[in-house]
Amino acid sequence: MENTLCFVLSFLVEAIVLHQYSSTLFIPRYRIRTKLAVLCLLYLLLLAVSMLASTWLNIFMYLLANFIFLLTQYRLKWQAAFFHSAILTAVMAICELAVYNIIQYFVPHFFTEAAHFHNKIIFIFFSKMIFFTIIYLFMHFLKDRQEYSQQHDHSSLLLVLIPLTSISIMFTLLTVNDTYTLSPAMTAAVTLDAVFLLITNLLVFGINQYNQKKNLEFTEMQLLLQKEANSAEYYQMLLSQNENQSILIHDIKKHLQSINLLNDKREHDKISAYIRQLLLSSDLKEAARLCDHEMLNTILCRCKRQCDSRKISFHVDIRHETIDFIADSDLTSLFGNLLDNAMEAAASIPEAYIEVSAVRRAKTPFVVITVINSCRKDPFSNPQGSLVTNKVNKHKHGFGIKSIRKTVSKYHGDIQMYYNSDTLTFHTIITLKLPVRPPLK
Repeated sequence: MENTLCFVLSFLVEAIVLHQYSSTLFIPRYRIRTKLAVLCLLYLLLLAVSMLASTWLNIFMYLLANFIFLLTQYRLKWQAAFFHSAILTAVMAICELAVYNIIQYFVPHFFTEAAHFHNKIIFIFFSKMIFFTIIYLFMHFLKDRQEYSQQHDHSSLLLVLIPLTSISIMFTLLTVNDTYTLSPAMTAAVTLDAVFLLITNLLVFGINQYNQKKNLEFTEMQLLLQKEANSAEYYQMLLSQNENQSILIHDIKKHLQSINLLNDKREHDKISAYIRQLLLSSDLKEAARLCDHEMLNTILCRCKRQCDSRKISFHVDIRHETIDFIADSDLTSLFGNLLDNAMEAAASIPEAYIEVSAVRRAKTPFVVITVINSCRKDPFSNPQGSLVTNKVNKHKHGFGIKSIRKTVSKYHGDIQMYYNSDTLTFHTIITLKLPVRPPLK
């Protein structure tokens, strides 16, 4: 029973280290529940094999289990999966051998009672804590060299002091135990301290990784919100430009009168300069009218110009007063991200097109916004059933969708997305609920 508990503790730590290592460095294929299920199954198999007490068989099975886990659960080629599983196996074996030699040198009486549960727990603590420390250092330096790595806080390297301090504490207790005869209660206390220190170290590093992930997501979301705020300011500037254009057109009669006066005086140079000044004015730039909502029209015009440059057909059907209840900032977040995603999917596709429509369902308080765009491949084709991005940095993908969902939720709406393989088109259907207007008094 004691041997089984020791093996369980040992394999539990090794499984946690493997999961931490792989989750930090590689892109997963499946959801975390699937990964944990496969990991548990493989390490239960290792636990069963360990009962045969064959050292070389245990090492081979450990290598094989890690290889299967990395190959099946992460986007790795078999050569890379084998390389990293071999690294983990080699470091684990070296740590156990090194700890065995160190303890034998400094505490010579330790292995004369190696069969005792207390000594087994101490050995597991030392070997696995050193194994965890080395893998963490390796993971830290390797992470900066991965092309798909996230931003990494180098200050987390200082956390290595925690396991090193724990090792020092336990080594001191081990030396005291070898020098003096401790009571059974003190021996049990030292054993529990080893287990608690091991668990504490794993929790500290796990919580640190979780906090880093959440901080990165928060930073990306803040950058997205800042981008949307800048887009809103840009659209406001375009609205101001359109207004200036309307003023110029309104005043064109006065400009013609001025030109006529200069013509009567035969001041041809001044006439040429006057006309050139008007033609170069930004207020005379062509402004399309795609819908009757000023802010949305500006957003759609920006998208139309980009589509024209990419040779993407752009069709718009925004019915009168359908989206007037949406705030300008929310329009920017919603349509800005929808159209950016659509243009990204339709880029470099022959005869690509994007269709945008907004209509109100008859006799209902709902507005339906539809975006249909050309898309060469099914973005839901991955095993997780989630959207796949074409962006180089996969970790920065998904914040636009989150912003869209946030805006839809704000207006008590619903969003549906699907891919039509027959027409090679991606469909986004958003239903928003009109606000309830207070009754007139």
